[in-house]
Amino acid sequence: MNNTARLTLIAAAVIALTACSKQGAQSASDASGAAASSPVVKIGQVSPMSGPISHLGKDNEYGAKLAIADLNAEGVQIGGQKVTFELVSEDDQGDPKIGTQVAQRLVDAGVAGVIGHLNSGTTIPASKIYSDAGLPQISPASTNPDYTKQGYKTTFRDIANDVQQGRALGEYAVSEAKAKRIAIIDDRTAYGQGLADQFSSAVKAKGGNIVGREFTTNAATDFNAILTSIKSKQPDLVFYGGMDAQAGPMAKQMKQLGIKAHLITGDGSQTPEFIKLAGDAAEGQYASSPGAPHEKMPGFAAFQSKFKKAFNVDVQIYAPYEYDAVRVLVEAMKRANSSDPKVYLPELGKTDYAGVTGHIKFDDKGDLTNGAVTVYQVKGGKWVVVSTVGGDK
Repeated sequence: MNNTARLTLIAAAVIALTACSKQGAQSASDASGAAASSPVVKIGQVSPMSGPISHLGKDNEYGAKLAIADLNAEGVQIGGQKVTFELVSEDDQGDPKIGTQVAQRLVDAGVAGVIGHLNSGTTIPASKIYSDAGLPQISPASTNPDYTKQGYKTTFRDIANDVQQGRALGEYAVSEAKAKRIAIIDDRTAYGQGLADQFSSAVKAKGGNIVGREFTTNAATDFNAILTSIKSKQPDLVFYGGMDAQAGPMAKQMKQLGIKAHLITGDGSQTPEFIKLAGDAAEGQYASSPGAPHEKMPGFAAFQSKFKKAFNVDVQIYAPYEYDAVRVLVEAMKRANSSDPKVYLPELGKTDYAGVTGHIKFDDKGDLTNGAVTVYQVKGGKWVVVSTVGGDK
């Protein structure tokens, strides 16, 4: 090959490489442009994913994950742009101090809104941090009335509160269970004590007799001392305000001490875990849960099927409310044509949404309007509906 031919080939190679380089650069630019045209919207989720009620915290997280997956599959557009949703999940361990720490972490992470927390005791202090940041918050599980009584414009919940739940439990205890002598125990948390107070007020309003009140903690496992004290008062019903991690062992210890009274608890104990922890002592015990029974929730059957397929576990309690809370947040963004919290926050108060759990509308405090409460009893090793109050007819 002569020099002229060799130079011609080299020149051709250089031209080809230059063209490839330009093409590659253009492809990279196109990819970058595509990524830029699909902005990421971060949504925070907080629940206790470690500790004695981690099974409930994971239940919440799974509900949020399912909602995020469904939204991304639907190709949601906000302000004319397709967006990608990303879940930023935090573990507050059910501890108020840690709850405020992770709340600030979510604010700093630039999330567009928060779903959580689970426990009222963590939700209430964390809500000030979100309010100060102007960040919308929907709790799918916190039932203490004080959460929405603070006057913050950022606080909402898509589940009935303890005024509704305590009233339903108290009225059921006196009017349906025909209890004459009722003892009360609570775990001194914002949730447990708050629900016990509401229950006590409802019992007294119906002419019931409270024969004693005892206290424990949300970390206790031995209840023999307080149960022995209660046994001496000969109650025919014992109310416990707290979670299933304590209610299950408590029911078992009541049976061991020969206490014939039934145990009645709130939503924190209306779980498969309570039946597991209580063993054969679970039979006949009562618990309430905000919301309609699963079979009356308009979207629960399909939700449970997807949930089981995705995570290979059954729903505990709050996952459907968590799912709906994510969807409600995004619906407000869509109506506002913006994921900016300052822009879409006013739309949250206008929510009128048909969710998995039912019809969701908020009052001027951010509480769910016309929230249902269902009372269950363990029969044959399963929770069975015995009464439902409120909700859409």
